[in-house]
Amino acid sequence: MEALKFGWDFFQNEILGIKWLNRLIGDLLTACGLDVSGKVGGSVQFFFYDTIKIMVLLGCLILLISYIQSFFPPERTKKILGRFHGIWANTIAALLGTVTPFCSCSSIPLFMGFTNAGLPLGVTFSFLISSPMVDLGSLVLLMSIFGWKVAVTYVVLGLVIAIVGGTLIEKMHLENQVEEFIRSGHSIDVPQEKLHFKDRMQYAWEQVVSTAKKVFPYVLIGVGIGAFIHNWIPEELIVKILGSGNPFGVIIATIVGVPMYADIFGTIAIAEALLAKGAQLGVVLSFMMGVTTLSLPSMIMLKKAIKPKLLGIFVAICTIGIIIVGYFFNAIQFLLV
Repeated sequence: MEALKFGWDFFQNEILGIKWLNRLIGDLLTACGLDVSGKVGGSVQFFFYDTIKIMVLLGCLILLISYIQSFFPPERTKKILGRFHGIWANTIAALLGTVTPFCSCSSIPLFMGFTNAGLPLGVTFSFLISSPMVDLGSLVLLMSIFGWKVAVTYVVLGLVIAIVGGTLIEKMHLENQVEEFIRSGHSIDVPQEKLHFKDRMQYAWEQVVSTAKKVFPYVLIGVGIGAFIHNWIPEELIVKILGSGNPFGVIIATIVGVPMYADIFGTIAIAEALLAKGAQLGVVLSFMMGVTTLSLPSMIMLKKAIKPKLLGIFVAICTIGIIIVGYFFNAIQFLLV
């Protein structure tokens, strides 16, 4: 049993967490005369370590997920979803959202295509909620920082929000709240050519390059903010605002996260720094969910496809779900960390 625990800790810390890289960077900075225990040296170490770690994990994850995604083009996904009905359809849509693009803005064109193809509105919203919130990248990244218990619980609760949210929207019969050009469109069945392993790997690599270029600036910004929080903001201030002493910390974190635009790769460094400074786990995860699911740019894009009433209901369902999840994590934090 001890050997198994040692093996898992090694995998989580040295493989997923790449802790050896942090030590290596610290040694190199020390050799260059920089004190990594000070604010400046600590910030530099944090910045280089988290940037490299996130981009390496990003590349590996996108390569894997894009390879899997090559088996599920939109037309095939539509056919799969069309076989299910009721809550099962919402569940499958939420699960399929885990192997699609990482940010909400990338998911919206797929959502529009599925709606245009005639899939039930609630099913398409289950997909839209889960796609940015609980992709496979979130599972691996959260596992590398917070451990498998937090990662698995986060993904399960994110899927619950997607399934319940989509089901509620379906029950409200809001099809007339979708813009006419989406509802009146027609989907054309195009046979998918069979791809070989080489073709799928080429597609996956193209997705790695494309996504890395798009995400890299946000990673730099996120890591920069994380480094600042980690080394320059007093721990007492973080604890006062986002610690257990403030019952509104989850609500504050969710609202603060909404105007931002990033995916989980851009927010993970901020989350890591906040948790290290004493912020509650539920507060940190609510912030991440708010940023990835309800970013302002994605809401502007979504407004072009649906009317204000449906957009407001979507935002309200996601916000309430995120806040509930945040308080739930706060209540069970002692069991997970």
